[in-house]
Amino acid sequence: MKARWRVTSLLFVAVFLSSGVAIAEGDEPRYAQLVYSGNLDGELEPCGCSEFGNQGGIKRRVSKIDALRVANPDLFLVSAGGLLISDLPQDRLTSDYILRGFAALNYDAVGVQWQDLAFGVAFLQSHHLPWVASNWYGEAFAAEKQIQHGDVTLSYFQWLDPAQAPQSEMQGGHLPVTADVAELAERLNVARRQGDVTLLATTLSLADAQQQLPLNDVSILMIESSYELYVDPRLVDGMLVLQPGSRGMRLASINLEIDKMGRVITWQHEVIPLPPAVGDAPRMADWYNAYNAEVKAAYKKSVALRKAQKSGESPFAGAQTCKSCHQAEYKRWSKSRHSDAFYTLQDVNKAFDPNCISCHTVGFNRDGGFIDPDSTPALLHVQCESCHGAARVHVASAGRTPPESAGKVKTERCLQCHNATHSPLFKVEDYWPKIRH
Repeated sequence: MKARWRVTSLLFVAVFLSSGVAIAEGDEPRYAQLVYSGNLDGELEPCGCSEFGNQGGIKRRVSKIDALRVANPDLFLVSAGGLLISDLPQDRLTSDYILRGFAALNYDAVGVQWQDLAFGVAFLQSHHLPWVASNWYGEAFAAEKQIQHGDVTLSYFQWLDPAQAPQSEMQGGHLPVTADVAELAERLNVARRQGDVTLLATTLSLADAQQQLPLNDVSILMIESSYELYVDPRLVDGMLVLQPGSRGMRLASINLEIDKMGRVITWQHEVIPLPPAVGDAPRMADWYNAYNAEVKAAYKKSVALRKAQKSGESPFAGAQTCKSCHQAEYKRWSKSRHSDAFYTLQDVNKAFDPNCISCHTVGFNRDGGFIDPDSTPALLHVQCESCHGAARVHVASAGRTPPESAGKVKTERCLQCHNATHSPLFKVEDYWPKIRH
């Protein structure tokens, strides 16, 4: 959250030389506040498994932006997109509620990224957000969004990289976007001549954007999101470069001083964390309760299906079976937090969320694995087989056949769940002593 001022008098000279347009004497600078965000990556709410990772979430974002708007009703609010993911069956439901939540935020512009299109164009259009995709063929999305607050007009553009299009991997596939930058260049030039602040967002790196995109008339360039953390803004060739953080863990606000041509003269930047202390927006309670109700209903439906399909013997033995030969290890495990891991989900009303269950039970979403507490109580919590793998064959062979995951190194086993998303500060050497056996 380091605020930094950047002032450059040479910028005016650069504007004169590159555009040939002089600013009349006496023209006063204008001022604007821009609040911006990058990839959300499907994170409707933060993972509460660790204090450090408990940042972000739509409820806190609404709370913070509501407060910022009270302080300055004329602020600009834009997102570079990347809101959705499609890794799990539940992700469509989560994506639906993410977009409903974003509608409550009243963004001025939201860029479209390829990952946002995982469920199709119609899915995005059904949520009436101010989508922008400047090189999209047809009229499904706006080519630009022009927003005016006070005496400043911001023109927002979004470039979808054709090389990253899913269709580019298909033989004979027709791309829904153009690679020709001529129309984008013309739109930017028109906005620039009107004195607009032009903001171009893309998932390209700075180097690739400089090579591929027309940047002469760009006031602000927003490049690919950095992992979680925002990067300090920097001036490059008279253009302010922003790099937001991913996963929706933070926001950033930048106060701008702008010349008559829409170029940034000075700025003050602040990264805004979203820890639990921010609080949840009360107006989002119904939205969140509805989301949880639908997730729970979907989970119960999948449980019923798995029960109907259940047949044969499970490959998992359960910790009680392991105890018969590994009594010392069982005793150590029973005193660890692993032994009641599922209860921690019940404590926060997440015992029905598939995103959480998989790391708090044995074999969830695997044949013979955890279904629900009533059907498979022996597979609750983080047990021996969560790390060592299915062990029924090991038991049946009196130990001669190793458990399923015997070949995995210790670190690999831990990082199945204690990854950067769930446990960002996790170090095997620090945590292994807590469960050493």
